[in-house]
Amino acid sequence: MIVLAIDQGTSATKALVVDERGVVIGAAERDVAVDARSDGAVETDPEGLWRSVVDAGRAALDGAGRPRVDAIGLANQGETVLAWDQATTAPLTSAIVWQDRRAAPLCERLAADGWDARLRALTGLELDPYFSAPKLAWLRASLTRDGVAGTTDTWLLQRLTGELVTDTATASRSLLLDLDTARWSAEACAAFAIDPATLPRIVGNAEPIGATDVFSPGLGVPLTGTCVDQQAALFAQRCTEPGDTKCTYGTGAFLLTQTGTVARRSTNGLVACVAWQLADGVHYCLDGQVYTVGAAVDWLRTVGLIEHARDLDGVGAQVADTGGVVFVAGLAGLAAPFWRPGAHGAFTGLTLATTRAHLVRAAVEGIAAQVAWLARAAAADMGAPLTCLRVDGGLTRSRLLLQLQADLAQVPIEVHDSPHATALGVAAFARIGAGGAGDAATAFGEGVDTRPTTVIEPAIGRAEAEARLDAWRTAAEGTAEL
Repeated sequence: MIVLAIDQGTSATKALVVDERGVVIGAAERDVAVDARSDGAVETDPEGLWRSVVDAGRAALDGAGRPRVDAIGLANQGETVLAWDQATTAPLTSAIVWQDRRAAPLCERLAADGWDARLRALTGLELDPYFSAPKLAWLRASLTRDGVAGTTDTWLLQRLTGELVTDTATASRSLLLDLDTARWSAEACAAFAIDPATLPRIVGNAEPIGATDVFSPGLGVPLTGTCVDQQAALFAQRCTEPGDTKCTYGTGAFLLTQTGTVARRSTNGLVACVAWQLADGVHYCLDGQVYTVGAAVDWLRTVGLIEHARDLDGVGAQVADTGGVVFVAGLAGLAAPFWRPGAHGAFTGLTLATTRAHLVRAAVEGIAAQVAWLARAAAADMGAPLTCLRVDGGLTRSRLLLQLQADLAQVPIEVHDSPHATALGVAAFARIGAGGAGDAATAFGEGVDTRPTTVIEPAIGRAEAEARLDAWRTAAEGTAEL
C-alpha cells in the first residue's frame, strides 16, 4: 500500500510518498508565508496555504515517479482558524494562526466570570487564546458572521473530499470538546457563544473520510487518515505506553506525554487532550508548548545575529557557556506551564564582555530550558521521572540544542531517525484507515528502523542543571508575573 502523507504546518507544507515497506520514496516541501504584526495578529493567506498543500503533494508524487496511491493522510497545524463559504469553500477571512493573541481580552473576561476552572475541568485545556475557540469567537465578533468558521483541517478536508469533518485529536485542541466523552460540549460552546450544530462532525484518526483527485487528476484516492500535527508525531515516535514522551521542535516546541486510555488532568500547568482515536478506543496525552522556537531562530536571523539555522552551532559553540546571558523565548507570550500570554522575550545578564556567540548560545539554552520545565511538569503529573525524551523536527539538526536539552532535562535525548515524524505518523493512520494495517504495531512497515539514530546523554550534573533552570526562571519572571 502506497500512501501520500501531507503535513500542513505553520511555515511550510511537507509531503511524503511512503511505500508498502514504510520507506519514503518521494518528498517535497512548499513554504507558507506568515504575517505577524505588533498588535498580536498572526495570519496567513488561506489560498496560499491551499496551494502549498496541492503543490507539495503533486511534487512528492512526481519525485516518486507517479506511483498509484492507495490512501492519503493529512496532518494539520491544530488551532489555526478561518471562515469560509460552505457552498464554494471560498475563504471569507485570512487564516488566524495559532500564535495569534488578539483573543486575549476575551479570555480575560471569561476568566473573570469564572470560566477558566470550569473549562479546564471539562476540556483539559487552559483558557488561552492559543486554542481554537477564543480565536473563533474573536473572528465572529471582529471579522464576519457569514459562512462556516472552523480550523484549517476542516476547510482543507472539505476542499479535498466535500466532507465537513474534524478528527478527535484536533477537536480536543479547541476548548469545545468534552475530554471524557470525546464529543462537543454544549456547555463549553455556550461560553464562547458557538452553536454546536455549526461544528463539524468528529471522526477518528484512521477511517475513510472521502476521496479526492486533487493530487492525481482523474483518480479518486481515499483520504483515510487525519490528525493534528503533534499527536501524529507522538504516534510516529512510538509513544504508545503511559509515560512515553516526545518533543517536536518546529515553529514552536511541543512536548507530549502519553497517558493511555486515561484522560488525566494536569496539576502542573500542562494541558490534557486526545492523542488519537483508533478502533481500540480513545488514547490521551498531556501536552506542553513553547510558542516560539523555530520562530525564535527566524527572529535571530532577522535581527542579524545569525544568517542560517546552522549558525546555532557554528556561532553558539564558539563559547563554552553563555557568559551569564539568559534568553527567554517569550516572543509570542509564554505557554505551558506558565500561561502568561502577555509575557515578552528578553535577553538578560548582558555585560560589556557579551559577544554575539554568547547571545546565540543563550538563545539555544533558553529554548532548552523552557522544554526542560515542560519535562519536569510531565514527570510530576505522571508521578515518575522521565527515563528519556524522544525528539524530532528540523532543529534537532543542532547538536548544541540536543546537548543542552539533555543537560537541562537531565535525561537521555533519543533523536528520531527522520525529520518528518508528523508526516510519517499521519501516513501510519492512513494505512490503518485504509485497511493496510491492523494496529500501531504494523502501521509503519517493515522497512522502518524504530531505533533512535542518536542518543545524547547529559554532560553536567543535576546541581548545575538546577542552577541554570533557576536562572532562566528568574529571567522569565521579569517578563511576566509568574
